[in-house]
Amino acid sequence: MSQRARTRPEGSGQALSEAYDTALLDLDGVVYAGGNAIAHAVDSLATAREGGMHLAYVTNNALHTPDAVAEHLTELGIPTGADDVITSAQAVARLISEQVPAGARVLVIGGEGLRVALRERGLEPVESADDDPAAVVQGFGGPDLPWGRFAEASYAVARGVPWFASNTDLTIPSGRGIAPGNGAAVEVVRIATGAEPQVAGKPLPPMHRETILRTGAKRPLVVGDRLDTDIEGAFNGEVDSLLVLTGVTDGPQLLAAPPQHRPTYVDADLRGMLTGQPEVSEAGDGFRCGGWTAKAGQERLELDGDGEALDGLRALCAAAWTAAGEGVCELDAGKALARLGL
Repeated sequence: MSQRARTRPEGSGQALSEAYDTALLDLDGVVYAGGNAIAHAVDSLATAREGGMHLAYVTNNALHTPDAVAEHLTELGIPTGADDVITSAQAVARLISEQVPAGARVLVIGGEGLRVALRERGLEPVESADDDPAAVVQGFGGPDLPWGRFAEASYAVARGVPWFASNTDLTIPSGRGIAPGNGAAVEVVRIATGAEPQVAGKPLPPMHRETILRTGAKRPLVVGDRLDTDIEGAFNGEVDSLLVLTGVTDGPQLLAAPPQHRPTYVDADLRGMLTGQPEVSEAGDGFRCGGWTAKAGQERLELDGDGEALDGLRALCAAAWTAAGEGVCELDAGKALARLGL
C-alpha cells in the first residue's frame, strides 16, 4: 500500500528489526524524556542491535552536539557513537553552507550543537547582529536561553539577513511534562519581524537528506512519537514509519490524522520493533484487528470485542482513516477510546 494512500496500519509477518536495515529513531519522547530512558527502550534497542539492525538517532533538538548526545545515550546503557547521531543543527548548517560564502559569519541563537555544526561546514558562529552576519540561525537553546537573544535575531532579520531555523517543533517532552520547543521561540522572531525562516528539520526534506547521507540506510524505518515531524517526515521521504505512544501523540490525535500523518505501524513503545505487527483486515462494513472490530457509524466510531488495547486502536484507525477519506469528519471517538483505556 502506498504511503500516500494509507487507510489503515499495516501488518508485518517479520519483526520490524528484521524487516528493515536501519532504525531512524527520534530521541525526545521515544528513547528518553527529560534525560531519563523511557521504559523498555534500553533493552529493546539492545536486542534490535544484537540482531543486526543499525540504529541511528535523528533529533530535531539542536541544543546538544552529536558527541554529547552519544555520551548521554551510552550513559543510559545504549552504546552509541557520535556518527550514529544526526541532528537538525547538522541539517540546517548544510543548508546554510549551500547559500553563503565559505567562512561566512552566522549569528547563532541557540546552543553549542549549532555552533559545532556550523564550524563543521566551515562557517563562523557569531553572537551579535552587529558582527555583519551573512545569515541568522535559530535552534533550541534550552530553558535558560536569555530573552535578549530573540531581540538579537530580530535586529538582524529586520535588516534583511537570511533567517534559518533548525526546526519548528512547538513543544518538547520533558520529565515534568510538555514544554515550549524551538517553534515557540521562532514565533517570537516571526512576530517581531514578519519574516519567515528557511527550516531544515523534520518533517522537511533537508533533514531526511542529511539522515540518508550520514547513515547510508537502504531500507529505513522511521521511529517517532510525533505525527507532524517524525511521521510526516517519513511520508515526505516515502519510507515506512512506526509511531510509539510514549511521547506527545495520543489516541484522538492519531485517529484524526490526515494522510501525511498516518504511520505505517502503531505500537505502545520500542518493544514494537522486536515483533511482527498484526494485520488489520476488512470485516463487513468495518475493520478487524485481533479481537476487536471497529466501524464508523453516523456520528461516532463504534468498537466491539475485546483483547489487546492496541489491536482495538489499530482497528479504530482503519475505521477513522477510511471514513475521513469518504468525507466523514469529526466523528466522536471518546467512548471507543475510553473502552480501550486510551
